[in-house]
Amino acid sequence: MGFNDLPLLGQIKGRLSWLDERQRVIAQNVANADTPGYVGRDLNQPTDFAAALRAGTGDVRMTRTSAMHIAPAGQSTSRFDTTSAPDSETTLDGNSVVVEEQMLKMAESRMAYDAAIGFYQKSMAMLRMAAKVPGR
Repeated sequence: MGFNDLPLLGQIKGRLSWLDERQRVIAQNVANADTPGYVGRDLNQPTDFAAALRAGTGDVRMTRTSAMHIAPAGQSTSRFDTTSAPDSETTLDGNSVVVEEQMLKMAESRMAYDAAIGFYQKSMAMLRMAAKVPGR
C-alpha cells in the first residue's frame, strides 16, 4: 500500500484539484470583466459521491479517463461543474463581474489552498515519522 492509496491524502488531493479549478474560473471572470453580456461563473461546491447517489440526483455521468479521449458532446473537459454566479452589480452592457468580489473569492480560495497544502505536508511528515526506524 502506497501513500497514494490512503483515503486522507486522496481527499486532500481532490480538494486541491477543486481549488485549482476554482482559481481558473475566477481568473476567467476577471479576464472577461469588460466583456459585454458576460455573466460571472463559479464552481459548485464538491459533493460527497455517496451522498449524491443516496439523494438520487442523477448527477453521475460519463467522464474522460484520459486526455486522449474525446469529450462527449456538450461536456467540458473540466471535472467540476460551473454555474452562473453573477456578482452584486450588473453594468449597463450586461456584464455582471465585479473585480473586487472576484478578488475576494480568489483570496478565499488561496487561503483554503494554503490550509490544504499545510494539512498535506503535516500528514506526510507524520507518515515519515511513523515509518522511521526507532532510534535514528
